[in-house]
Amino acid sequence: MLMYRFFLILVVVFLTGCHEFPNTTSSLSKETQWKGKKVNVMNHALILSAERGDTKTVLKLLKDGAKVNATDKSGRTAVLAATKNNKVDTVKALIENGADINIRDNNLNNVLLYAGAEGILPIVKLAIEAGADTKLTNRFGGTALIPASERGHVEVVKELLMNSDIDVNHINNLHWTALMDAVILGDGGEKHQKIVQLLVEHGADSNIGDKEGMTPLEHALSRGYKKIEKILKDL
Repeated sequence: MLMYRFFLILVVVFLTGCHEFPNTTSSLSKETQWKGKKVNVMNHALILSAERGDTKTVLKLLKDGAKVNATDKSGRTAVLAATKNNKVDTVKALIENGADINIRDNNLNNVLLYAGAEGILPIVKLAIEAGADTKLTNRFGGTALIPASERGHVEVVKELLMNSDIDVNHINNLHWTALMDAVILGDGGEKHQKIVQLLVEHGADSNIGDKEGMTPLEHALSRGYKKIEKILKDL
């Protein structure tokens, strides 16, 4: 917290220290460079403030000229930094001020992909309402639905299936669908049972196998997931 405050003080000092240069070609060039540095400092402060959920400072920096979609060295935008720290109000404010929620960082995460994988339902809802591109994929080639299904995020899975255009049968780099992921990487318990039920109710194709051709039902049988087995057999 002390480092954060110190950084913001430096930003203020930097910005208030800006001055006008004489109107010559050389000094115009220097002024352009100075303004560029000023914006870079504000952009960095914006991402740091968003990360901490300091919405008031975020809005002030945007008003002063910080770029809402600027990225840091890891490719994070302010809205993604806020998402990764579950700062819902800040995410909402940034979206309202034009943040591009589809921009992916160097690890191929964006707002919907990260919030879906981590089960952050309020931010998933904000992303869907803001028109997030559900076709964008993570570093494993999966949409937001696949890790949400794997990790047992029932409400996120429900939200994606009921209120977005996400492809329930999208296949990732391992040749797994959300249904396959829920069976293979799930624990067969109540949450994954609910997710399997939701997926099949919304059109999941239980005949899509993995690279070896094994279906979700065959994987459920091999793991002894009786209730999931029954859901898939009752199709």
